[in-house]
Amino acid sequence: MNVFGDHMVTAALAEALVSVLLLGLGFFVGKYRERRDQRGRNLTEYDFYPFQTTADNFAEFSLRDFRLGVHHFLRNRDARAARQLIFIGEQNNVRELLDHPDKHSYEQLFSRYRGAEVTSDATEYLENYRNIVRLLGKTFPHIGIEIVLHDLANPSRSVVWVEGAEVTGRSLHMGTTTLLVDLKKRRAQNEDKLNYELTLGARRFKCTTIPIIRKEFGVVGAICMNIDINYVRDDVLQSAENTAAFFRYYCQTDMQLSENILSKQEYQKALHGKKHFCDNDSQKT
Repeated sequence: MNVFGDHMVTAALAEALVSVLLLGLGFFVGKYRERRDQRGRNLTEYDFYPFQTTADNFAEFSLRDFRLGVHHFLRNRDARAARQLIFIGEQNNVRELLDHPDKHSYEQLFSRYRGAEVTSDATEYLENYRNIVRLLGKTFPHIGIEIVLHDLANPSRSVVWVEGAEVTGRSLHMGTTTLLVDLKKRRAQNEDKLNYELTLGARRFKCTTIPIIRKEFGVVGAICMNIDINYVRDDVLQSAENTAAFFRYYCQTDMQLSENILSKQEYQKALHGKKHFCDNDSQKT
């Protein structure tokens, strides 16, 4: 009986050891794949980056350059750029656009570089940014402020979330201009794209663009805030009624909470009557 019990214990320990070894092996294989996939160049550094600029300065998907990229990465390994190409291909529905031989080559590329992981990972990565844009935009409704999230892996369909869309008339899946190239250039120069003016015909905007960076891919997206300057100047300030309506929206809230966002010093001043950050006339402390 003891021999049988010892055998059971030994078998259980052996199974546990094998499980631990397999788990450890899987972990290290995953880490190796992750490091391997981060090596290489960004797709934008290749001549066949599959977007071309139209006469209106918008990016347009190029199936010809996409095909060149597929065949290049089947012959020459570059995991980072190939996975970026796969992501662009999936978003542009290339399986319906490619002829049979090129479609077969793309399927080989998709399998070799684990394309299923690429698409699911990218969607998950941008999800938090969608939430940021949604909540910021809904904080300032109807006062001429647009906040947009761009997925710059696919410039021809870059807009993946927009609040305040009435400001520019843009909608989901519309493309962007040469935003990706400009952001990459500014990043190289360590320059922010902050508080700049755009004049488009009779329209004027005050804008800020915040790039979204991924270590393995570089600039992958951007959050843009666009404020309609002419709306404030030509509509809001033209009458007391319009100004009052603007500030009603500006001050509008949807709930009341008991959180304290003040410093201890400012909180004490608030308890003694200080109403806002510029309220320095009163010497109350």
